[in-house]
Amino acid sequence: MIIPTTTITTMAPTTRFDPGLLTLAQWLSPAYPLGGFAYSHGLETAIRAGWISSAAELRAWLEDLTQHGSGRSDATFLWRGYRAESIADLLAVDAEARAFAPAAERQREGARQGAAFARTSAAIWGIELPPLLLPVAVGQAARWMALDPQATCALYLQSFLSNLVSAAVRLVPLGQTDGQAVLASLAPLITRVAAEAEIEGEVYSNAFLSDIAALQHETLDPRLFQS
Repeated sequence: MIIPTTTITTMAPTTRFDPGLLTLAQWLSPAYPLGGFAYSHGLETAIRAGWISSAAELRAWLEDLTQHGSGRSDATFLWRGYRAESIADLLAVDAEARAFAPAAERQREGARQGAAFARTSAAIWGIELPPLLLPVAVGQAARWMALDPQATCALYLQSFLSNLVSAAVRLVPLGQTDGQAVLASLAPLITRVAAEAEIEGEVYSNAFLSDIAALQHETLDPRLFQS
């Protein structure tokens, strides 16, 4: 008797996404030891002053910050950090980013997180970075690892805003679901600003109330956050 046989062909699995996204998700996760939870970016002042007391007001504040303030300038400096081809170019970008910070606490926030990012990334991937503000460091690290710069910028902005939403949830206070709804609503703006920052020339900021809040936070007492 002839017994029929069946040949099973196993197909090799195909990766249908950019594996670099896993690295970006790790860098910009709250678990990456940058200490972002310690900074409110002036949000603590704004909430104490009564400028933000609801999810709608938080969304409006973060929209302005992303479209007209430090979110957009950070995105621009990230792209410039990515494009820097030499240490001299990189340090020039960082010097401009430091000069652009409207408050000492705002600059310290970027510098301390940038230093933490550099230490951790050097230990894991061997990425060699001088002392840089966080957006410049992330941009240059993305170049080092050949990661997509627009995806890097978008995920950086989402991480930045996620930290602020988390701070607002504690300070306003807001419900966790309300906070996440605010963050989700900002996704189209994040995507647009990340793309626009690639082609923008001069860096600018028109979010003056946020800058004032950052300045006033230096004398806020008592306070929970370092900025």
